[in-house]
Amino acid sequence: MKTFESMFGFLFDASKLAYLDDDDLKSCCLNLETALRNGDGSDIDAKYLLMELQILQEMLPNEAYETDRPWTSIQIMEFAKKMDMFPSVMVAYRILLTIPVTVASAERSFSKLKLLKSYLRTTMTQDRLNGLAILTIERNMLVNVDYEKIIDDFASRNARRHHFR
Repeated sequence: MKTFESMFGFLFDASKLAYLDDDDLKSCCLNLETALRNGDGSDIDAKYLLMELQILQEMLPNEAYETDRPWTSIQIMEFAKKMDMFPSVMVAYRILLTIPVTVASAERSFSKLKLLKSYLRTTMTQDRLNGLAILTIERNMLVNVDYEKIIDDFASRNARRHHFR
């Protein structure tokens, strides 16, 4: 977590980004470029990222960082996307927002799978087990499902209708 914060910490919210001076911003951009380097290539060029972030600092509205609730990284990315002129910033925020910081969801999945797959369910096929695991893991989404509509739709599609002459 500390490694992740040391690479991307300056992008976490608008108050951190807005109050960085040019030297600190430059060192953060160089650090991020180094962290994302793979061989000779890097996903981000520190020079372009620095220029774009300097412009973004000026363009951010005051409400983004002067309130008691500064904009989050998602809100900053949406603002940059709306402006459609910050390609390096967009890449940096996409990487920031897609890197899993913890393995909690993977651990939760295995924990649920262990509960599901008991001795009595060892004869279950893999497809059915996967379906039940997804239903168990994503049970919060199931609250909004209209079962009657699904049953009616299934019945209408799979009904065998025989026409007698």
